[in-house]
Parts: sequence; structure tokens; C-alpha cells
Amino acid sequence: MGGEAEGGERRLGRVLSFGIPDTALGLVMGYVEDPWDRDAISLVCRHWCRVDALSRKHVTVAMAYSTTPERLFRRFPCLESLKLKAKPRAAMFNLISEDWGGSASPWIQQLSATFHFLKKLHLRRMIVCDDDINILVRAKAHMLVALKLDRCSGFSTASIALIARSCKKLETLFLEESTIDERDNDEWIRELATSNSVLETLNFFLTDLRASPEYLTLLVRNCQRLKTLKISECFMPDLVSLFRTAQTLQEFAGGSFEEQGQPVASRNYENYYFPPSLHRLSLLYMGTNEMQILFPYAAALKKLDLQFTFLSTEEHCQIVQRCPNLETLEVRDVIGDRGLQVVAQTCKKLQRLRVERGDDDQGGLEDEQGRISQVGLMAIAQGCPELTYWAIHVSDITNAALEAVGTCSKNLNDFRLVLLDREAHITELPLDNGVRALLRGCTKLRRFAFYVRPGALSDVGLGYVGEFSKSIRYMLLGNVGESDNGIIQLSKGCPSLQKLELRGCFFSEHALAMAALELKSLRYLWVQGFRTSPTGTDLMAMVRPFWNIEYIVPDQDEPCPEHQKQILAYYSLAGRRTDCPPSVTLLYPAF
Repeated sequence: MGGEAEGGERRLGRVLSFGIPDTALGLVMGYVEDPWDRDAISLVCRHWCRVDALSRKHVTVAMAYSTTPERLFRRFPCLESLKLKAKPRAAMFNLISEDWGGSASPWIQQLSATFHFLKKLHLRRMIVCDDDINILVRAKAHMLVALKLDRCSGFSTASIALIARSCKKLETLFLEESTIDERDNDEWIRELATSNSVLETLNFFLTDLRASPEYLTLLVRNCQRLKTLKISECFMPDLVSLFRTAQTLQEFAGGSFEEQGQPVASRNYENYYFPPSLHRLSLLYMGTNEMQILFPYAAALKKLDLQFTFLSTEEHCQIVQRCPNLETLEVRDVIGDRGLQVVAQTCKKLQRLRVERGDDDQGGLEDEQGRISQVGLMAIAQGCPELTYWAIHVSDITNAALEAVGTCSKNLNDFRLVLLDREAHITELPLDNGVRALLRGCTKLRRFAFYVRPGALSDVGLGYVGEFSKSIRYMLLGNVGESDNGIIQLSKGCPSLQKLELRGCFFSEHALAMAALELKSLRYLWVQGFRTSPTGTDLMAMVRPFWNIEYIVPDQDEPCPEHQKQILAYYSLAGRRTDCPPSVTLLYPAF
């Protein structure tokens, strides 16, 4: 019987591939970029699985402990590009202890030894030591074209200098928000400038790395393909020569209008020069006296980041109304409803909008206009129909505003809303009907985050989330639900949900376990704040093959309240972790 079945499968593979040579089939698969589609193709038959394995050029491993580099190499021996994530996303908000894990060493060693075609490597939220970089450079310097150390830590500027000196084909070096030792040493920039002539992207934005204007100018002079330069703090008047040299520059971020160790002096930036090719811009610490620097170039801008500026609501309006071609806008909530109304009236091409929470004690935010409510949300929904990504912090909200998003924002694939705790009274709660309308209307949604306050989304609302989240693959929910029935109702839907994060919802261990079993596509679950069982064993109900369960207590020195306890569960072919710190208890597998 087994031989007949195997023979039948081979015949099926031949029929499905009839008339299509393997080379042609591989080329066709090369145009299929969605990993879900590639996975579906690989399941057709063994022959297609082999062709997929040999033709797959890029893979993202969303959890470094979910597999081993040896397994990955056996499955995809011809990989040219790899993105690897380790620490949970909660680490970005200091919710995970520094020693949780995430060392890149085992991966770097295997990648350097076996992945013979690897040209692009992206490590995110990992610990990368100098020895790791030394091993990588020795093995891959002759072929590496892109290296991204994204929110990583553990390495020094000496390693960056080694990369700069050795990787002469490097087109992208990305270090944004990484924690780097010996940050006052900027010799690595000179090394990069003198050793590399093909660099197109250099990004060390939001790091503490020192950057001298002289070395940066040398870099743009020698790297004439440079299109993106995102740096740390550097006094803008000292960068005039850089901008006059960088005639191919399309994106710049960083700089500063405050000179370190010097009192702030009033300067005239009205005639400041940016190259005509520059279309994406983010400036640090820009205030009222400096905003004139943008006016001559505003109409050409496609991306503008004002998150790190000292501007009032009205000053945001003055800038935005000069930017009719914006496709990406990132601001703080000081922009207010008034500012979002100006965005809606002016920026008809807007595709990505991010509104972060501002510092309540900083200038401009005391203004009553510096708050976002349903007024601003409805204005954007009605005025910016091309939005695909929308993340926003609001102080007030209504069902009608969420319904407007569902009615007007048909292209959204990523929507994230945070309801702040600034206002004592919210106009309308719960938001069940608004969430239902939003999810029913935004059929292209793949990622959905709804972080609110208790009472904003009831058990009925969670049932709506389950029912109308047919295509959502990632979901973050905060302070939602009334009882265990809410998460149970949600789990009866969400057929595509792979990654679920819950915070402050206080469902019981048993309910979480039942929901995890019911969500058939679930691969990753992170929970902070839940009701523990008397014996602490109810979580074990979610046990299944290849399912790792970790119990995390951030502070080992003091009793941990329920709202700080965490659960991390994920599928893994690698088995039990061997590098757990004292704050992490492995519940399964037991050994």
C-alpha cells in the first residue's frame, strides 16, 4: 500500500509539472514573493517542494528558537537572503529582561560555514558579539551586500570598522536603534568611506554613535551611489558641505539643531541647502526657529518624520499644508485633530500614517489642540483613502470613527490603535460595533492592534473580532474582554491568525490554553497579565507536539504580581531551549 501511494504521488507530481521544465518552474516560483503562497506551492507534491527549496532566495524566521540553522540549510540550501528575529517584540518596550536570550552566535557560526550563497543578512532584536561579527566577516566579506543589525546589542565600533574595511561589496549597512559599545569612536565611518564605493544605504539613526561631519562628507563624496543616509545627532550647520556633495541622496534622517555642550543660538535656516533628489526627511530637535528649513523643499517631500521635533499643533499645520505629495507621515499626537484635518485636506497620496504618543510635559502638548480624538480619526479616514498602514494614539474615540475607517479605508493592511489614559471620560464605550464595522470593511487587513482601556471592548466585541478577522495574521489586544468567554469566542474565528499578543486582559490560564488549541494557525502567543490557576498547571492543557511554553517573571528578587507575569508559547522544531536565564521557566517540553 505504501509503495502504491508513493508511486501515485510521483505520478501526480509529473502530471502537475507536465510540460514545465524544472528551470522554468523555478523561475515562475521566483515571482511568487508571499511566503504563504510559497508554502502552499511547496505542499502540492514532493517535486514542487524540492523546486521551491532550491529556488527560494529569501526566508524570514520570525522566532530564532523555532528552528535550527542546520534544519534551515537542509530545507533551503540556496538562500541568498535571511531575516532572523529573536527577542519578543515586548523587549522593545522593556517588558522582557535583558538576559532573556537571543544570542546570534549559533546562527552566525552555521551561516558562515554552510550558507554558501548568502548575500543579505538581517538580524533583529538579537545579541551579536564582536566574535560573531568577526566570524561572519571572515566567511562572507567577499559576497555580503546587505547587513542589518536591527535593535541589536553586544558589539562595538571595532566590529563596525571591520565590516567597513572588509566588506567591499556592501550596499546596505543598517544599525538603527542598536546599542553599540565604544560609541565615541567614529573611525569606522572613515574606513567605510575609503574602502567602499558602492554603498547605497547607511543607517545608524537613533543610536549614540558619534559622527564627525568631516568623515560623513568624505563618505558621500566617495560613495556616489548613496541614496539613504540616516545618522545620529550631528549639528545641522556643520552638514552644509555634506548636502552640497550628496547630489544623489534621496533620504536623510538625523542631524540636530542643538549643538552638544553649547547654548542654543538663533540661526537663520531659510537658505539652507538640500539636494534636489531628497524626498524623505527626518530632523532631530527642530523647533519654531528652524522649521523654515523645510519650506522650500516641502512640496517635493514624499516622507516626513516630525516625531523628534519641538513643534506646536499650529506649526505642524503650517508644515503639512506645504506637503501635498506626502506618502508617509510620522508625528506625535501634538499634531492634534486640527493637524490631522489639515493632513486629510492636503495629503491625498498618503499611504502610511504614524501618530505616536508625545511627552505630556513637553512644549506644545499643554495646548488643548494637542490631542487626537474621533474628529481627527474621521477626517483622515475620509480624506486619505490610499492609506495602507495606520498607527495612531488617541485620547478619545467613538464607534462612528471606527465605522468611518471601515467604510473609507479599503486599502488598509495594517491598523493599530492605542486609546490613551489621559482623559477621565471617553465619549462612547464599548466600541464593539465600531470594531465590527472596521473589520468588516477593511478586508485587506493582515495586522491589527487594538490597545484600549477596560470596558472598551466587551466579550461580544471579541466575538466580532474572531468572526470578521478572516485574513489577519498578527493581532495585539490590550485591556479587552470581560471574562474568559471573550477569548473563547475570539478563538472560534481568526482562521489565519499566526501571532497573538495579549496584555492586561486577565483571562485565566485554562481559557488561554483552550484558545491556543482552538486557533488552528497559531504559531506564537505572548501574554502579559493573566489569572493564574491554584496549581499553576492549567497552561499545560495547551501542550501539543513541537509546542514550547515559557513562564516569565521579569523580577526574580520580589514577588511578581499577576499583571507582570508573562507566558510565551511558540512552535519549535528545535526542541527545548538550553540558554534560559533564572527569570524564565520552561513548562514544556520538560526535558
